[in-house]
Amino acid sequence: MKLRALLDPDNPVPQSIMDIDVSGLTADSRAVQPGFVFAALAGAKADGARYIPAAIRAGASLILSGRNALMLEPGDVPVLRVDDARRQFALMAARFYRGQPEMIVAVTGTQGKTSIANFTRQLWAKSGLPAASLGTIGLVRPDGSVVDSLTTPEPVTLHAMLSDLVTEGVTHLAMEASSHGLEQRRLDGVRLSAGAFINIGHDHLDYHKDMDDYFAAKRRLFRVLLPKGAAAVINADAARADEVVEDAYARGLNVMTVGLKGKTLKLERRTSVGFHQQLSIRFEGERYDVTLPLIGDYQAGNTLMAAGLCLATGSPPEGVFARMAELTGVPGRLEMAGGVRGGMVVIDYAHKPDALTAALAALRPFATGRLICVVGCGGDRDKLKRPIMGRIAREGADRVIVTDDNPRTEVPAQIRAEIMAGAAGAIEIGDRREAIFAAVRDLGAGDVLLVAGKGHETGQYIGDQVLPFSDHQVVAEALAVENQRAG
Repeated sequence: MKLRALLDPDNPVPQSIMDIDVSGLTADSRAVQPGFVFAALAGAKADGARYIPAAIRAGASLILSGRNALMLEPGDVPVLRVDDARRQFALMAARFYRGQPEMIVAVTGTQGKTSIANFTRQLWAKSGLPAASLGTIGLVRPDGSVVDSLTTPEPVTLHAMLSDLVTEGVTHLAMEASSHGLEQRRLDGVRLSAGAFINIGHDHLDYHKDMDDYFAAKRRLFRVLLPKGAAAVINADAARADEVVEDAYARGLNVMTVGLKGKTLKLERRTSVGFHQQLSIRFEGERYDVTLPLIGDYQAGNTLMAAGLCLATGSPPEGVFARMAELTGVPGRLEMAGGVRGGMVVIDYAHKPDALTAALAALRPFATGRLICVVGCGGDRDKLKRPIMGRIAREGADRVIVTDDNPRTEVPAQIRAEIMAGAAGAIEIGDRREAIFAAVRDLGAGDVLLVAGKGHETGQYIGDQVLPFSDHQVVAEALAVENQRAG
């Protein structure tokens, strides 16, 4: 492919480089092959310009860099300097791979992205559409198979995935849009039909300088990426939702507000009935009654947002609301994992303050005995949230066990101490397996145990290793032991 096919014809580029043959693109010098474009991007830990010599030795045909990047002159290999190298790289990846599902929606927010993307895929699939979802739990194909992935993959990987999905016959894709992915331009070049804003809460302040910076990354979906005429599905009950609504109108988007305060898709009533919920929903003047087979008011909100994305992209309302009753939970999201002696164990991915608050609140009505919480925090991540997580667990649960999550390169005991600072009276058990076994051993009639933080994950990051570890597996083993004792 000639370089001219990858560039915006409206941007001036030296004619001398337009006919360069391009065989691939990468921002990783180790992946460069002859004929590749190497994007020398400035990162948080390393500057890609340092690896230009290695890329040239590997056969790079062009270096893409920022306008003011400092680098040694690469000799005979041309350099394309642009104002926004990350965006240019993403747009080139989109043009290189070309194929994208005809209907793509992106979901952003602090919590709920995975559930909404998954529920949207389910609603499409149940209406007969070949649909996939992409996010924290991986790429979920129409046949249900899952491929591991970053929440928002880097552009080359992402666009290769999109092209493969088209080859497989996928026409509809719901994807998560993380703040990192939005700020780092990973979604630039994705042809979006709709975007959703769920909420904003404390997270990723190890990466973003403050909450306004974090929120600005989320808003980029509506300010920049969604094309005029696309749909913006906005949770009207969320803090700062009005600012996103303003962004959407300014961009010329079709705004749909959802929730208790929603003007387009309104939740008029929610009633818990055992492990189900009865929802009364109003859309375009019509009332729809839905039995939702999920627990937690925020899960009701997530399904409503998913319904909004389907409605905004042309799905008939009667079918959407009917199929909400057929939804199944997302792995590791308020997932009931079994019980013993009349107590119940629930696994949830809650690793952020708002998510832990919501999970505990959702489970409180089911705890006729005690609400117990096993919780930890990841290492090499936002340290400010650790005492906050401890306080939330202490205030929301009757018994708290602080344990390790993914300590990574930090000292696990120090992480636990920072959580314990906000969790007066909590029990500290560093070994996560031992902590889960102790919590299950203590279960009695009417108790509910929330194992929080890792959800669907199957590994534990300790130092520079990823050791096999699954909350699901450990809970199952602990329950087997206790049920044998009880029997």
